[in-house]
Amino acid sequence: MEWLSAENLIAVGTAVLGVLASIGVLWYERRVPRRKRLGYRVQLDSPIGSDGAAGQPNVRQGLFDFDGAGDMADATLVLLRFENNGSQAIAATDYDSGGPDGLIVEFENRTVRGIAVSLPQGGSHLLGYFSRPPGAPPQQPGTLRHEGSRLYLPRVPLNSRRHFKLLVLLGGGATGSPIHMIGDLAGGDVVETQSTTVDDTPPLFSRPARLLTVLLTVCVVTLSTLVMVRGETPPPIGCEKGSLKVVGSTAFKPVADELAAKYEQDCPGSEITVDARGSAAGIAELKEAGAEQKTGSPAVVTFADGPPSSPDTKLTENRVAVTAFAMVLNDKVALKNLSVTDLRRLYRGEIRNWSRLGGPDLPVVLVSRNSNSGTRGVFQRRILRGFEPAASSSDCHQKDDGRAKVFRCELDSTDQVLATVADIPGAIGYSELRTGTAPKGAHHLSLDGHAPTLDDIARSPYPFREIEYAHTYGRPPADSLASSFLNYAMRGSGQDVVRTHGHLPCYTPEGLKVCGS
Repeated sequence: MEWLSAENLIAVGTAVLGVLASIGVLWYERRVPRRKRLGYRVQLDSPIGSDGAAGQPNVRQGLFDFDGAGDMADATLVLLRFENNGSQAIAATDYDSGGPDGLIVEFENRTVRGIAVSLPQGGSHLLGYFSRPPGAPPQQPGTLRHEGSRLYLPRVPLNSRRHFKLLVLLGGGATGSPIHMIGDLAGGDVVETQSTTVDDTPPLFSRPARLLTVLLTVCVVTLSTLVMVRGETPPPIGCEKGSLKVVGSTAFKPVADELAAKYEQDCPGSEITVDARGSAAGIAELKEAGAEQKTGSPAVVTFADGPPSSPDTKLTENRVAVTAFAMVLNDKVALKNLSVTDLRRLYRGEIRNWSRLGGPDLPVVLVSRNSNSGTRGVFQRRILRGFEPAASSSDCHQKDDGRAKVFRCELDSTDQVLATVADIPGAIGYSELRTGTAPKGAHHLSLDGHAPTLDDIARSPYPFREIEYAHTYGRPPADSLASSFLNYAMRGSGQDVVRTHGHLPCYTPEGLKVCGS
């Protein structure tokens, strides 16, 4: 029988091996990381006392050359790192230590003498959780404190891959004494992770990575060999040649740029130009191109944050992704949460100083987008339920109209808004959430107690979100570059690009729940 040829058997075997490897990867990605995981590890445990704890000699100079009296004769330094190494955000309510504290660290046979908190770049907004409230007693439950051999940690919310470190000064014991972690996470785990010290040689690959690498390498090499033997190079599926212009949302521009670059790489002969100047401007350009062509669909695709303000039957809309947006506040104002009601009062000019909301004595500076911005449209639709007031400043630093109730300026792009909010004390603005990070000097705000996290967007009532649409003029032919590019963005390899930039693709199980509602 011809189908039992060696070539067919190798092809079938390779395909089965590749499927099994893919299933293994999918199982690992979906089953293991989806649980909430708070990992901790000891990165340093070193003696600094005068007697060389645990038989480890040391030489001390400068401030370390203390007398070493009492239990500080066995002084040691321990560096602990805590990291959210799962795929879901950890909220303050997820901790369970049997009391008001987040976690309890117990150093067996040692006494805690001091603590220093170290935060990564961009993590300064977490300082408020470690700082003791004004007037609070030193040993108030739920705050960072220590007593005897125990160190009590507050309930610190952490987005995925965010971390903090604790440098702990201990006395009365030797290095290497056991360290116990007391507490748990609701719907997750607190696990000790492995750390490669400076004296160790790190492995190049973990064991699962080595196995998957070998299996996938075998698949690729075998299939490449078959293709070379047969002398056939199949063309990419769904590729089209020609030119296409992508316009519209500046918030979605990073996604459009990468989608265009990857499509051109996968499909030689295609040329895609991205010129994002705002959702409203993109819709207007698409209508103009359609009117000039008169028949058929022009080679123009517009990305827009939400549906057009005025529906047009000549436009065809495609739901691409769910975009989460966030309010961004300058770090000089330490507020972490605002109610939507108070946010509306800020934009109506009823609250002009942050002291009215428990913040510092700083004027409220509203940093907004111009009228072409789809992000501004989402903010007005989803949050204000109305329009923003007129601008009263041309440079965001000086109020030009002294009679205006609000101090408000307008900028042309998301990046300009973020940079300005981070620079001006008391400034507040808005932007798409992107990958979950705020610029240095500013932080994201929760709204009505709901944090802006993409992982929970399908279940959370967080209000500041919108569907990202791709519009065409009419319905382009199935064999056109416009149709091929949209299919690539919504259902093909482009979904990974969309997710990487902090958006939820509509054509995924999670995305369909939001985009279809």
